[in-house]
Amino acid sequence: MPSYLSPGVYMEEVDKGTKPIEAVGTAVAAFIGYTERAVDAKKGTSLLGKPTLVTNWSQYVQSFGGFVDGAYTPDSVYGYFANGGNICYVVSVKTLGGSSDPDASDPAVTVINSDGDKGTKLLQFKAREGGPAGNKITVEVRPDAPAEDGKKASGEFTLQIKIDNSVVESFSGLTTGKGDNNVATVLETKSKVVLAEVVGKADLAPAAGSFALAGGKLKEKQITLKDYQGSVAERSGLGGLEPLTDVTMIVVPDLMSSYQAGEIDMKGVQAVQQAIIDYCELVRYCFAILDCPPNIMPQEMKEWRLAVNYDSTRAALYYPWIEIADMTGKNGRTRLVPPSGHMAGVYARTDGTRGVHKAPANEVVRGVLGLEVQVTKGEHDLLNPIGVNVIRSFPGRGIRIWGARTLSSDASWRYINVRRLFNMIEESIENGTQWVVFEPNDQFLWGRVARDVRAFLTMVWRTGALFGGTPDQAFYVKCDAETNPPEARDLGQLAVEIGIAPVKPAEFVIFRVSQWSGDGG
Repeated sequence: MPSYLSPGVYMEEVDKGTKPIEAVGTAVAAFIGYTERAVDAKKGTSLLGKPTLVTNWSQYVQSFGGFVDGAYTPDSVYGYFANGGNICYVVSVKTLGGSSDPDASDPAVTVINSDGDKGTKLLQFKAREGGPAGNKITVEVRPDAPAEDGKKASGEFTLQIKIDNSVVESFSGLTTGKGDNNVATVLETKSKVVLAEVVGKADLAPAAGSFALAGGKLKEKQITLKDYQGSVAERSGLGGLEPLTDVTMIVVPDLMSSYQAGEIDMKGVQAVQQAIIDYCELVRYCFAILDCPPNIMPQEMKEWRLAVNYDSTRAALYYPWIEIADMTGKNGRTRLVPPSGHMAGVYARTDGTRGVHKAPANEVVRGVLGLEVQVTKGEHDLLNPIGVNVIRSFPGRGIRIWGARTLSSDASWRYINVRRLFNMIEESIENGTQWVVFEPNDQFLWGRVARDVRAFLTMVWRTGALFGGTPDQAFYVKCDAETNPPEARDLGQLAVEIGIAPVKPAEFVIFRVSQWSGDGG
């Protein structure tokens, strides 16, 4: 109570208004997998194992490179944005292209002989960064002053440095002798691409020509379950996602790269997927989008699904793999990739255009040219009841997601949109009622909390997310003396009971047709 010690008018601000509850975001994916590189473009520091925010494909390329053979994460992130994804986090557990991260090993090098004596080694050029990226570098040497009649050629030369045949740096007036123009000194201070060392007799001119660096490679790194799990303390892997409360979907496309490369076996695949499911169950408001193994037919898919025996309301499984354009430049044709990244994009698109209550199914998958397996109606009948969401091709209607089930055995949580709707509602209420903690636990507080929750759920009902012609038919909120008896209040507890009637997808559309004689007699 304020103190009133002298006559006068006192103004007081009393907080009795509503505390609006805002709906949280539902479409932020986290990708864990392999990338070409993992380097902070501005700081030059390693991003290996660290969750990094990416808002578009160009931003991804700056930090993680482009498409690379042996990795599915680039294709998955590209498919995510192409299908409607807005922002995501990328966790690179292994690099395949070479960078200044811990995976980089031997740098690419080349040796140039002296001019006039092809057997004498004079200069060695070495890529600044270790790994295969240096194998794309070429150094071109040209004399600055060609020999004239009866005169000895100048020892100065021009050096052009190329990456993929494009000139990125050029230095002239270089020598192999002492002084400010020494090639090793100049490149040490000015070049961002290569270093040089004079390994022969100084003051000799190098042989003219174009010389490609080679031999850059990576350390042999075997990916294990621990790499995917990571550490909360080190903010790496799955553990690194825990502080990021906005992540709502987890995609691990390169789990199948690990399997195809022989780094882990099928039991290892199961262990990693189970770890992802367990993580989603732990943090509660996250959903796992899982891939099936490659090169399996529908009957084998059924057997594999029953063998792994997942049971979770916070995970969905998709089959088969999808065929997309090969962006690595290796074949110039197409390649098969896991579907999870594209599925996450469809989730985001559906959330944005229709709402999280709409099942992410019967939606066209953008950027997909074909499927690894054309699943028939009879084969689909085997897979749908066990929670395998099939991607199918329909003549004239494109390639569509034709399943919307979780991996749960509980019929109440059979559908993806129901689980994700509850995730959104629960997290929104949790975030929007933090002000209640330590408030006096009385009837006035109960009324305020119930009022705010009802207002939020009414808004949700108006979007079409809840079943019922009126708010009273769609939900109820109970917060009174019955839910908060004295013994509960003595323990410092305030209980609010909420009932919600979610809309469920029309998975089976049935038309009953019969003959009718009409009104004629």
